[in-house]
Amino acid sequence: MTGPVRRLGARDVEIRVVDVLGLSIRVAVWRGERPQPPLLVFNGIGAGLEMLAPFADEMSGTTVIAFDVPGAGESEAPPVPYRLWMLGVVVGRVLDELEVDRVDVLGVSWGGAAAQQFALQNPHRCRRLVLAATTAGMVMLPPRWSVLKAFLTPRRHNDPAYLHQVAGRIYGGKAVEPGVLEGFGGTSRRGYLLQQMALWGWTSAPWLPLVRQPTLVLAGRDDRVVRPANLRLIAALLPDARLHVLDDGHLFIIASARETADLVGTFLAPTTTEAGTS
Repeated sequence: MTGPVRRLGARDVEIRVVDVLGLSIRVAVWRGERPQPPLLVFNGIGAGLEMLAPFADEMSGTTVIAFDVPGAGESEAPPVPYRLWMLGVVVGRVLDELEVDRVDVLGVSWGGAAAQQFALQNPHRCRRLVLAATTAGMVMLPPRWSVLKAFLTPRRHNDPAYLHQVAGRIYGGKAVEPGVLEGFGGTSRRGYLLQQMALWGWTSAPWLPLVRQPTLVLAGRDDRVVRPANLRLIAALLPDARLHVLDDGHLFIIASARETADLVGTFLAPTTTEAGTS
């Protein structure tokens, strides 16, 4: 099922609103020609799908699906707080509406927690997993207070001047290079709070050994938000994981989009056996 097409970044993208479980969810699909499952992306806290355009541009042969989390971007906020497992159910229904059966999954920062939950709940629907700049939840090694306090409110999403003032300090790496911050957009305080509440008390550490999907774990060497030690822990707990550290900060999926896409594309490429059965 397709929707209206417009230009976002260097690729055409279909953007439409899908109504599932009483919520209106904005979804983007960048279509590719490679014979493999689409890549479903769970974005960071407060982020709209436009932020992913540089990465989607570099994944030009792959179908990429992204969505605004309920309460972020242009997706409707739910009337009550939700947990990550509930978001997993919503996203499953979105895929049903898109007529997509099986996906590879990539989760970035906050979205990495949601991606871990989705992979656990959908072992047959999720083929492979990519976890970027994320944590196992409550057991994480936290950032410094000077960084953490910038994430207590959505101000950096709603105040461009403030974002440019703090980006280098809180994100590290190439965050202040030209173009990196262009995808940031506004988000509501309520939607942001609901995303924070979805993570309260959550941890994947006890059950990560049950996640059987082959997993690529990506860390930024200069990530001030999610220290690389958090990704090393995730890679150690997963039964089939490989870890790669990029010379960048928390926003490497944007600032180092080509390098990230090369790593992800290689990891997701079908094996000889998979290609023979497609």
